[in-house]
Amino acid sequence: MKKLFNIVILTYILFVAVLFVAQRSLIYHPDTSRPAPIAGVEIVKVTASDDQKLEAWYFPPKSADKKVIVFFHGNSGHYGHRLYKVQNYMNAGYGVLLAGYRGYGGNLGKINEQGFYNDGRAYIDWLLSFKSVASRRIVLYGESIGSGTAVKMASEYNIGGLILEVPFASLLEVASQKYSIVPVKYLLKDKFMNIDMIADVNVPLLILHGDMDRVIPISSAKKLFDAAMQPKEFVSFPQGKHNNLYDFGASSYVLDFLAGINTL
Repeated sequence: MKKLFNIVILTYILFVAVLFVAQRSLIYHPDTSRPAPIAGVEIVKVTASDDQKLEAWYFPPKSADKKVIVFFHGNSGHYGHRLYKVQNYMNAGYGVLLAGYRGYGGNLGKINEQGFYNDGRAYIDWLLSFKSVASRRIVLYGESIGSGTAVKMASEYNIGGLILEVPFASLLEVASQKYSIVPVKYLLKDKFMNIDMIADVNVPLLILHGDMDRVIPISSAKKLFDAAMQPKEFVSFPQGKHNNLYDFGASSYVLDFLAGINTL
């Protein structure tokens, strides 16, 4: 029995060690290829505060009174893969900046939470300084893990609105539920504590989530929503999973939300 116990303990320690070392490769799944430019796009080139050089795509608004959406995508693929999500918003006249993270879409650099925040600041500062977009005309959109960057930026900048698609209260909570036998609290490097920052966000908020999401439970998004300030709106999709909300008309709710804050 003692020998079996020792084997179990050693196996557990090895499992935890592998998780700790490989955690970022389990969290982030970047497509490192640079997306081919399309008609009408401006290639954004910025340098983050830690000297990381980045590229992204910018589509200007059709008129000066229209808001600009800064889209922070999820943990997989790259910014070019989200073009289908923002097409309706561009057709409605809104500007869109598809943010490209370090380590994604041809950008160099090591992927981590603080790096995402540095990237987010670089893009917002670019809009403010080089495109003369007033901060209240900026709407931040965070998809999945991109909700972490969006909430953090919304807590730091005086923006016009915040949209979160399949967000979490924290990555720590999600990881702790997934790996309940592991002391995740002490091992996780990138915690993305949205729940600790959302009270500092004082702008209109829209959260979209699917009842059938098995990646980020809707309960986590509702916890985040409950902690947020008014005005706020939560839209749930009964058949929605983690990656299919746009199949059920998510863009129409976003357009209604944008139209509402345009009048504020």
